[in-house]
Amino acid sequence: EVQLVESGGGLVQPGGSLRLSCAASGFNFETYAMSWVRQAPGKGLEWVSAVNGIGGSFTYGDSVKGRFTISRDNVKKTLYLQMDSLKPEDTAVYYCKSIIVGIVRWGQGTQVTVSS
Repeated sequence: EVQLVESGGGLVQPGGSLRLSCAASGFNFETYAMSWVRQAPGKGLEWVSAVNGIGGSFTYGDSVKGRFTISRDNVKKTLYLQMDSLKPEDTAVYYCKSIIVGIVRWGQGTQVTVSS
């Protein structure tokens, strides 16, 4: 069974940091590109970042470029998102996502709240 389980969210002050994790199971993790997307309250989904299967190609949305870092550990089958210099507008539910055997897969999401 394909599973993606996000963790690491929480409440942080502006300028703070969080590291999100996405534990993957039930598929050949290293074969697939992985992405982070987020949804702010009352807003639609926003793409945040992506990494290819090998882990040598990284892309970021303009709103997080220079502040967030995506990475993966294919031995541990875990995707990461290091979030630095957090802003209130980063407040959202963060999801890891992949298209696995032609089917879009999502985790349950983890809440990130940036507030003083």
